[in-house]
Amino acid sequence: MSITFFWIFSVIAVISALSVILTRNPIYSVLSLIVCFFCIAGHYLLMGAPFLSAVHIIVYAGAIMVLFLFVIMLMNLKDVPEFVSQWWHYILAGVAVSALVFGVSCQLFQSYGPRVIGDMSLKALSHALFTTYAVPFELSAILFLSAVIGVVYLGKTE
Repeated sequence: MSITFFWIFSVIAVISALSVILTRNPIYSVLSLIVCFFCIAGHYLLMGAPFLSAVHIIVYAGAIMVLFLFVIMLMNLKDVPEFVSQWWHYILAGVAVSALVFGVSCQLFQSYGPRVIGDMSLKALSHALFTTYAVPFELSAILFLSAVIGVVYLGKTE
């Protein structure tokens, strides 16, 4: 039964991720990204990490997406300018696609042995977050705060 849910979540996540990059309306792109985040939270549930799933929904689908919607509405993006492709865009796209194909092929042909995931308890997760990953956690908070301040400044000058 879990393999069925895995494939359902995976297909919906891929479709919504494609919708994020192919939709011209920025609001619809953010809503598609929320659907993708919920599917990722479903994957966390299938892996046996319900706390991580709940935190993922609260932090990403809740706080970060509200921040994205606020930024988009504050910048008043009604008309998105047409993208003019140049020759170096094709080179960058080719490099990105080849890196993706290389990464997927490395994962497909990797030998799978017994893996130890480690302790998935709340105590171990909180200990790792506040000791090992405290600096990246705080730096990401400062990055989000500076992005909001920049958007408010740009929105005020218009």
